[in-house]
Amino acid sequence: MPTMRAMVVHEAKGRLAAVERDLPEPGAGEIRLRVEACGVCHSDAMTVEGLWPGIRYPRVPGHEAIGVVDALGAGVQGFAVGDRAGVGWFGGACGYCRRCRRDSAFACETVHEVTGITRDGGYATHMVALASAVAHVPDDLDSVESAPLLCAGVTTFNALRHSGAGPGDLVAVLGVGGLGHLGIQFAARQGFRAVAVNRGRDKEALARELGASDYIDSAAQDPAEALTGMGGAKAILATVTSGPAMQAIAGGLGPNGVMMVIGVVGPLTVDAVGLIGKSAAIRGWYSGVARDSEDTLLFSRMNKVASMNEVYPLARAQEAYERMMSGEARFRVVLRMD
Repeated sequence: MPTMRAMVVHEAKGRLAAVERDLPEPGAGEIRLRVEACGVCHSDAMTVEGLWPGIRYPRVPGHEAIGVVDALGAGVQGFAVGDRAGVGWFGGACGYCRRCRRDSAFACETVHEVTGITRDGGYATHMVALASAVAHVPDDLDSVESAPLLCAGVTTFNALRHSGAGPGDLVAVLGVGGLGHLGIQFAARQGFRAVAVNRGRDKEALARELGASDYIDSAAQDPAEALTGMGGAKAILATVTSGPAMQAIAGGLGPNGVMMVIGVVGPLTVDAVGLIGKSAAIRGWYSGVARDSEDTLLFSRMNKVASMNEVYPLARAQEAYERMMSGEARFRVVLRMD
C-alpha cells in the first residue's frame, strides 16, 4: 500500500517525530493534498504544547499548507485531481447554517474542524481536508513562498479590509515581524497611508521598503502621541504579542478608529473614556475561511505581496519549530517537502 511521511507530536509538550503511514483515502466531502510546502506558525504551539482542550494525539501540526489535489472523495465539486490548492487554519464549516460558511470557524456553537488541531495538518507529504476548507491557489504562485499567506497573510489582509479604513486613511501596523511585515505590504497596497511602529530603528529601512510612508520608534517616543500628531489612526493593526505595547498605542486611534487585535495576548487594559470620546473601538480578528484565503492569494499575486521566509526540509521540522518559537526568524518559517 502507498505510504506517506509526516512529522508527528505523540503527546502534549512532546517533540516532533518522523513517521511513515499508509496513505489515507479521502472520505465523502474530503480532498487529499500532496503537500509541497507548509508554514510553521506560532499557533502550532496549540498542538505541540497541548494548549487546545481535547486534542487527540498523535497529531500532525501545520495550517499553512499548499500543494496539489491528489485524490477526491465522493461528492466533491469545484476541484479536480492536479489542481493547486491550499488549507489554512480554518479546517472546514459544519455545513448546517449559512453563517458558519460565510464568516468563520467560530461563528456558531457547532463544533468545527481546525487544521493541525482537530485533524492532521500539513507537516506531512500528504494530508486530507474537508473540501469546505480548501482554497484554490493560482498556478503561478510558488508554494514555498506563498504558504504563510494562508494564515499570516489572510489574517493581516482580512483584518485590514474589515477595519473600516479607506484609501488615504492613516493605518498603523504595530510590530514589524512575521505578521507585521505582511501587514505593512497589505496596508500600502490597499491604498492606506501605512505607518510602521516598532521598538528601535533597526527595521525602519525594511519597513519603508515594504511600503510604510512613516515610521515610529516606540522606544524613543510615545506611539499614541505620535499617531495623534499625525491626525489619529483610522485603524491600528496590532500584530505583537505584548499587551503593554497594545495598551501604549491605543490612544493613537482617531475618531471612529478601530484597533484590530491579531497578536495573541492576555488581558488588555484600555482607557474607556478615550474610546468613548472618539467613538473608537478595539476588535479581535480571526483569520478567515477558504474564500478569504483565495482573496488573499489573488491580491498578493496582483500586487506583489510576498512573505519573507526561512526554509527547512520536512525532516528538520523540530528545528524549524524551535526557530519560529524563538522569535528570531526573519520573518516566517516554511517546511519544504522534498
